[in-house]
Amino acid sequence: MPLNYSRKLTGRHRSTDANRQLGLALAFVAGATNAGGFLAVQTYTSHMTGIVSSMADNLALAQLPLVMAAFGALLSFVIGAATSAILVNYSRVHALHSQYALPLMLEACLLLLFGLLGARLSDIDGLFVSVTVMLLSFMMGLQNAVITKLSNAEIRTTHITGIVTDIGIEIGKLAYRNAPGTAPAERVAANRPRLALLTWLVLAFFGGGVLGALGFKHVGYSATVPLALMLVALASVPILDDLRILLRRNKS
Repeated sequence: MPLNYSRKLTGRHRSTDANRQLGLALAFVAGATNAGGFLAVQTYTSHMTGIVSSMADNLALAQLPLVMAAFGALLSFVIGAATSAILVNYSRVHALHSQYALPLMLEACLLLLFGLLGARLSDIDGLFVSVTVMLLSFMMGLQNAVITKLSNAEIRTTHITGIVTDIGIEIGKLAYRNAPGTAPAERVAANRPRLALLTWLVLAFFGGGVLGALGFKHVGYSATVPLALMLVALASVPILDDLRILLRRNKS
């Protein structure tokens, strides 16, 4: 990956085009991780709506162990999002180039850990649930928070419900017929570029899900290693930029 392209996607200085391209890449990673993770732990770890619903259902059924298992996944997702916010805000205060790259590099390291040790981690109990589930939920929270912050909440990558809802809204605007003579300020018009982006995000997530499921089926946990390397390639240049600046300061 060319250095300037990596710097463009995950560096401190943002553009709409860079946000969209990074969003598509992360949607692919999230889809692959979520689908492969489901085959590993039988839980969609990015789907907090389902997690909270299962907590309510199992509480009503007096299935306390299942309630606590869902709570462990939910808490891990929240901690992941909080960690991402801490890294981004710390980097922003200190004017680092890697304020968005650091959470992605952390996600890459955790994906690599999952790929190399996932089978062993699944047998280790964490907070009411296996360490594998906690790790996957943490990663999904981490990733969703970083893309939310850098795009000012315009792009989400780890869950599709909101994206599909927005697609429906834009299609409704597209199908709406304004009455003749409607003032320009009152006309209903679809945001076609946004509709295209939302559609591509869904397709990227779906494509990642298919490849992630096939990869886990045929290769196992190590299928996530290429995803980790992809994130490393995306995040490494801004981090190296900060390291070079730090080395220059220490020499002077």
